[in-house]
Amino acid sequence: MLKVYDILGREVKTLVNEIKSPGKYSVDFNGIELSSGVYFYRLESNGFTDIKRMLLIK
Repeated sequence: MLKVYDILGREVKTLVNEIKSPGKYSVDFNGIELSSGVYFYRLESNGFTDIKRMLLIK
């Protein structure tokens, strides 16, 4: 699962919500409907969770 959250922790976009087989994948993120600012993305996979910060500049 790959989701994007705003600075207040509200989910703003779900990019991937399915089970995928092992391998390399790419996902296009179009933030046209979002304002510039700091966002976080959360990746969950097979018990692993990672959260990273992202800066959206328009």
